[in-house]
Amino acid sequence: MPAEKITFEQFLETVEASNKAYIQDLYNYFIENGCKATFEEKKTSMLASFKHVKLKKVIANMLSKSNGALVRIYGDNISKYPGFVDDLPQEMVQAIQKSGDCSRLTSNKCNPKCAGYDFLIKGEHFQKCRYSCFEFLVTEESKPYIKSFIELEINARITAIS
Repeated sequence: MPAEKITFEQFLETVEASNKAYIQDLYNYFIENGCKATFEEKKTSMLASFKHVKLKKVIANMLSKSNGALVRIYGDNISKYPGFVDDLPQEMVQAIQKSGDCSRLTSNKCNPKCAGYDFLIKGEHFQKCRYSCFEFLVTEESKPYIKSFIELEINARITAIS
């Protein structure tokens, strides 16, 4: 069954009340910074995807699931802002620790076009899958870090093409 296209308003309706304003703020930030949004109803969640118009690559996804809102950031430029990840709150570091390892980096068994993330947090080495590594539950503690992470990634990508 193919995913059904929906609007931002339909996506927002599924987000818990405590996170609606934050999700709206992130949406506005993406649009104001050159991203195009698409929204789909998937089997287990609602999905919002944000692709930068000039860069033609997805920067982040937002998911609305039964356990809450999540944001998945594609941190392709993580090496350009290493101090940031050292300051992440423990709940976000634990989410990274629990995410799947990158089979291509650890045992060369994944698609050769797939590139995971290889980085350090406070000296701990991570080789994680790009599709689950930076997926964070939206909480009061994580909200400012998620927004900063997105800002850093967009700025790094734009700087790279300038």
